[in-house]
Amino acid sequence: MSNVIETHNLTKYYGSKCVVNSLDLRVPAGCVYGLLGRNGAGKSTLIKMLLGMVRPNYGHAEIFGQDVAQLQPQTRARIAYLAEGHPLYRWMKIREAVALTRSFYPTFNDRLLGQILDHFELSPKAKIRRLSNGQRAQVSLALAVAQEPELLILDDPTLGLDTVVRRDFLESLIQIIQREGRTILFSSHILGDVERVADRIGVIEQGVLRVDCPTEHFKESVKKILLEFPGDPPTCPECEGMVSQRQVGNRLELVVVGYDGRQQALVESLGARSIEIVDLNLEDAFIEYTRGPRRRLPVFA
Repeated sequence: MSNVIETHNLTKYYGSKCVVNSLDLRVPAGCVYGLLGRNGAGKSTLIKMLLGMVRPNYGHAEIFGQDVAQLQPQTRARIAYLAEGHPLYRWMKIREAVALTRSFYPTFNDRLLGQILDHFELSPKAKIRRLSNGQRAQVSLALAVAQEPELLILDDPTLGLDTVVRRDFLESLIQIIQREGRTILFSSHILGDVERVADRIGVIEQGVLRVDCPTEHFKESVKKILLEFPGDPPTCPECEGMVSQRQVGNRLELVVVGYDGRQQALVESLGARSIEIVDLNLEDAFIEYTRGPRRRLPVFA
């Protein structure tokens, strides 16, 4: 399977701070790729570099095999972008925003746009300034999808939406995903959304891509081990794959990546009264993997 997006040693500094650090990313064609990271991890900067809005200090990125610094207009026409906050000209009516967007895209699909606006019960005559945050998000999605893009890039598209609107937006996105050949890269702080739609994820920590693997593989690899002792628990020796350990009363909580026979033998040697291995959903796995004392996290793909 060919890659729609590739980055090579992509690096960006703001002053003396490195916000994206030697990042090598691969997004296969037809993939729904969820980009995860805590605030300030470098997700938005990465997306802006992919779109040519920010220049890297080192390295380069390619989309559809072309360097993003030299994308041809016909290549840009294959890409749609939803920015965080869904910025639109609020003095416009929806139909005016449609006309403006249509002028840049010769393959603009008016029929598809009408279907999406009807689905969201949005009138082309409505003024954008009078729309709710959720409705503006829906307009932005409609405008992006009507471009018939091969690549759709979304920067935290459900931020600020209430639960019902977010679910409707997400279900519409799932329908879009099912259109043959489309590739989607999106960042989100709503891990439940990512878990529902992404078949592959990347986790950025302090500008470094620590995880790049199928979503299910990440969930299956990160385990929480709960050990209960008669008295104060001992400290577990450091071992390969250890992310963190925490004492809670007479219980020791370990978070490990790739729990195997060696780790199991080490855990059992601690003499716990009981041992429980907890499977985690994507949100819990992400939280356990990225929080805690700052240390070099295990990298896996």
